[in-house]
Amino acid sequence: GQGTTFKIYLPLIVAGVDEEKTMVEERSLGGTETILLAEDDETVRNLTRTVLEDLGYKVISVNDGQAAVNQYLANRDRIKLLLFDIIMPKMTGKEAYDAIRAIQPDIKVLFQSGYAPDIIRQKVLLDDNITVIYKPISPNNLLKQVREILDK
Repeated sequence: GQGTTFKIYLPLIVAGVDEEKTMVEERSLGGTETILLAEDDETVRNLTRTVLEDLGYKVISVNDGQAAVNQYLANRDRIKLLLFDIIMPKMTGKEAYDAIRAIQPDIKVLFQSGYAPDIIRQKVLLDDNITVIYKPISPNNLLKQVREILDK
């Protein structure tokens, strides 16, 4: 006869048209291209790989810039996009991109970073035409950026 009772009232959310629209949008953002993903944070790397693979992309993932260059050399005919963290150990994403661009000047790239934009500008000199997305990024926004760059 003793104790406490808690009652929690949550608002009712009706999922319907918006949820279906999001699923259709996500499917249209998928593809079959091969993406080279270089990310030193294992959790972010695994999550990003899962998001991309769930929509049909083939992903080769590595944990640093030097490994990215090595994987590019081994798979250069298949890779259509580089998705690189900017700041990584051994070799930054920008240094890895420059090394790969020396081999294939028209390679497409999308950089991501958890650092603030002003810190990135201090540490790395990026061309104005290079797209950088800042973490955390929603899966849908990541997919939109990937699809947009692949379709350029």
